[in-house]
Amino acid sequence: MPGPLDDPKRATVARHADLPTPSALSTFLKLLAVALGVLLVSSVAVASFIVIDVLNRVGEGAVALEDDAEIAPPSLGAYPSDKAFSILIVGTDECGEISTQLLGERCEKADGGSRNDVNLLVHVSAAPRNVTVVSFPRDLMVEVPECTREDGSTASAMSKAPLNSLFDHAGISCVAKTISDLSELPIEFAAKISFDGVISITDAIGGVEVCVAGDGIHDSKAGIDLPVGTHTVSGASALAFIRTRHGVGDESDLARISNQQQYMSRLAKKILSAETLTDPAKVLRLMNTVADNIVPSESLSNPLTLTQLALALKDVRFSDFVFAQYPNLDDPDNPGIKVVPNYDAAAPLWAALVAGEPIALSGDVSTHRSVELATPAPSEGTTETPAPTATPETRATLPPEISGQSVDQDTCSVGNQAK
Repeated sequence: MPGPLDDPKRATVARHADLPTPSALSTFLKLLAVALGVLLVSSVAVASFIVIDVLNRVGEGAVALEDDAEIAPPSLGAYPSDKAFSILIVGTDECGEISTQLLGERCEKADGGSRNDVNLLVHVSAAPRNVTVVSFPRDLMVEVPECTREDGSTASAMSKAPLNSLFDHAGISCVAKTISDLSELPIEFAAKISFDGVISITDAIGGVEVCVAGDGIHDSKAGIDLPVGTHTVSGASALAFIRTRHGVGDESDLARISNQQQYMSRLAKKILSAETLTDPAKVLRLMNTVADNIVPSESLSNPLTLTQLALALKDVRFSDFVFAQYPNLDDPDNPGIKVVPNYDAAAPLWAALVAGEPIALSGDVSTHRSVELATPAPSEGTTETPAPTATPETRATLPPEISGQSVDQDTCSVGNQAK
């Protein structure tokens, strides 16, 4: 199929910098923006000089965007309602001080390279706002454009390479440029978070309650052993939950993505809850933690920009907050190991995002048997009554090859037999 390399206007990209390490929790950046905006525009009595210090630290070490258009200085107020925007969140497999203590041998055996194992494209439509978070498999084989590294050198184009090799190849800039070409969406903002950041952020929010079904999650390699039921995970246990591969579904990386989406959905609910947003100390702790644990693109480092994005997101309904997995097919050159893009199935997704339409998922909530819808039994002695029928609204229905869930759905991870 024709390569996207020939269109020089399309790629907006973040350059590589020395950054921490990530996880699916990365999607959290955009969610934090919500909490940030609520704090900034409310009358909560938090010392303003502390807030300004936190916001300024968010921009420390920011990376430039390759081929990015000039962005006018932001003004106080919501992001322009007639404009959509996209944020790329990249998570690498680098080990920091905390994760090295926890993961030990796994970090000691690292070869010095850094892989972008978590790749999330967060797209926010023009008003009325809806949010779609697209997870890309780390083993997705993609066409890679020529990229400019942080030091100014040129990284050659590649006709086919695994997505998770691109950070080491040419930095976050190259990851963004490649995904922009694949999706035909400009990427205005980008950020990176680390394993250590995942641990710190989860602790700052007080942990996330996750649901476990099947045979429980038992994965000695990830360091997790959770029986069936609900569990509040934080710190090391949250990192283990997000990293587990052998403990859910068919033990594939695609199964792990669905497991991570359950975590992200429940994290989103917690951040957007009154429990969090009405607690000034918790919001400030969250702000501090994010400021210390992400490296943003320069376009994302301005405090007023963060506030604008927050205000743009604060009224999005849970039903319009959707996590989707990029559709893929077995790689004929590496069957059972690598995957390739399913361009036909992905086309309706990109068309909907370009058009600003809210989406409806027709596929399962997961791939590879890793997640199922939670179906809590009605309370004893009560009779369920159907919810009132909502006013029909136009939604773009995605093909069944695209799995995922909206934030208003509760899912449980399907664990497998103990390993």
